[in-house]
Amino acid sequence: MKTSRLLASLLCVVAPSLALADVQLPPVFSDHMVLQAGRPVPVWGKASPGEKVSVRAGAQVKEAQAAADGKWSVTLDPLKSGEELTLTVQGGSGAPVTISDVLAGEVWLCSGQSNMALPVAKAKDAATEIAAANWPKIRMFQNKKWIICSPQTAGTFSAVAYYFGRDIHQKTGAPVGLLNMSSGGTPIELWTSPEAQKAVPGLQPLFAKGDVAEAAGEDAKQAESDRQQAVEVEGKQAVAAQKKAPGYLFADRILPLVPFAIQGVLWYQGEANSYTEHANLYGLQLATMIKDWRARWGYDFAFLTVQLPELGPAQTEPMQTHGRVLVREGELKSLELPNTGLAVLLGTGEEKSNHPLNKQEAGRRLANWALASVYGQKDVAMSGPLPAGSTVQGDRVVISFTHTDGGLVVQGGGPLKGFAISGTDGKWVWGDAVIEGDKVAVSSAEVKQPVAVRYAWAINPVTANLANGAGLPATPFRTDDQAISNRAGQ
Repeated sequence: MKTSRLLASLLCVVAPSLALADVQLPPVFSDHMVLQAGRPVPVWGKASPGEKVSVRAGAQVKEAQAAADGKWSVTLDPLKSGEELTLTVQGGSGAPVTISDVLAGEVWLCSGQSNMALPVAKAKDAATEIAAANWPKIRMFQNKKWIICSPQTAGTFSAVAYYFGRDIHQKTGAPVGLLNMSSGGTPIELWTSPEAQKAVPGLQPLFAKGDVAEAAGEDAKQAESDRQQAVEVEGKQAVAAQKKAPGYLFADRILPLVPFAIQGVLWYQGEANSYTEHANLYGLQLATMIKDWRARWGYDFAFLTVQLPELGPAQTEPMQTHGRVLVREGELKSLELPNTGLAVLLGTGEEKSNHPLNKQEAGRRLANWALASVYGQKDVAMSGPLPAGSTVQGDRVVISFTHTDGGLVVQGGGPLKGFAISGTDGKWVWGDAVIEGDKVAVSSAEVKQPVAVRYAWAINPVTANLANGAGLPATPFRTDDQAISNRAGQ
């Protein structure tokens, strides 16, 4: 009896060591992976406590020793873009782990809700796009494995991420790795660590009101009227999201990737938050998440946000505030942080669907910003017009713009529309707007002493038609800073 108990005790002690005898790596380190070129590359995993681990990547060899909890890490020197290599990890006397067909290139983390998750197979021109998707140096990490882009696999890829990656690959020649971390029906609260959110006084109303469940529930209701191919994803996952706590997806999808080397992040989310009481907090939420993720990685990687497109009935009144409008404003505010970008999607939305199928244009506009700002290409228009300040000049308000590539223009010709103006009485009326160089002057016979201007301020600002010479639309914006809550003014 004593001998049996002794053997059992020994097995309990030895078993964990046996389980970790072979070195272990996270799933992201696997065949066909893409490693970020041009910056240090962390590699990490687990082994038996105290075990020596050797990592070979091409001509590089790095060594480490597993800590008491079995964790180890090394950092590879920067790799050259386009380099092809094998990654071999050897721990003690166990079998080595060999990772084949590794490319050095550009790695982007692609996250958000159902519009990021929507696959190529369910987006615009699916059959034609899939048949032409022969890009072996574009890889996507999803469902815990790396997949090489081909006509046999591209249909499952996130459409926005794929079209972005295809543009980057075609115009830089670099291999592209896309980390697809998206989940339908999910508000931003799920994607940010609880500690980061609770440290921001302005976000405390979210925890008091339970907006996580509210956002997911409302997004599910919206999904019921959407196109059938999007309903299945959005509806089921939105309902599931109601049971999740703030930070759930950060812990499940994002934290396991830290500190995997990346060039930047693509973020397409906000629909869920559009239906909450606190949609006006989205700008603060997004800034909090960006800062939190960057702190975890230890550097300010590029962060490119998709601004939500139009949805619902066309605008008729000069001011129609909705949660979606406030989320758009919050997305615009992300540009206040360094190394951030914004893809304005006006002109790509659909009246009756929260899941517009034109993901090619979403990917292209994201790629435009990256190509110009991250990759330094001079022949690419980074963005449509962005507001750069305003002044009241007598009976008119004059707004300055940046990113006026080719000059400010009226998209489609005709009069400039979409500008509303108000005076000291707070009443909003449609304004008469004219282009003056890189500025727009707005006035109205009904407003003798103007105070503020708003542009494209509606869930579907269909008449808004300011663009630049490159054909990219101006962002919705306002010149005032009046506090607004969701659905105010309706």
